[in-house]
Parts: sequence; C-alpha cells; structure tokens
Amino acid sequence: MRKLLLALALLSIPFSSGAFAQQQRGGTPDEQKACTRDVQRHCRAVIDQGDFTILACLKENRPKLSTACEQVLKNNGQ
Repeated sequence: MRKLLLALALLSIPFSSGAFAQQQRGGTPDEQKACTRDVQRHCRAVIDQGDFTILACLKENRPKLSTACEQVLKNNGQ
C-alpha cells in the first residue's frame, strides 16, 4: 500500500516543470484519491516495479481510466 501511495504521489508531479514539482511534491490528496482505484484495478501487477512503470501502465489503460484520474494525468502534462 505504501508503494501505491508513493506512486500516486509521484504521478501527480509534472515531469516537465522542475519548479512546480518542487512546490507540489506528493500532489494533492484529491489527485492521489482520483487515481487510487485505477492503479489498483489496472496496474496492480506492476505496483512493485516503480513509479514510471505505474505511470506507463495508466497511460496504456487510458481508455479504461476514470474521468477523475484521466483529468489528473491531463492536468500534469501526461
């Protein structure tokens, strides 16, 4: 569960903006909550393979993601 929360925290950091990433480490609780079910549902098998793998999994499963998680990805340039 701890890795899942860490992955969700890193997911919410935009990779293109270092300054913003420093200010928003961990993302908002709402952003983390928005993707928790999607990660558990679609990416459970890769949770232990690192945050970028989870992000790639979410992107691969984009058509299946909840509207809220899709919006988190869009808001963070993914």
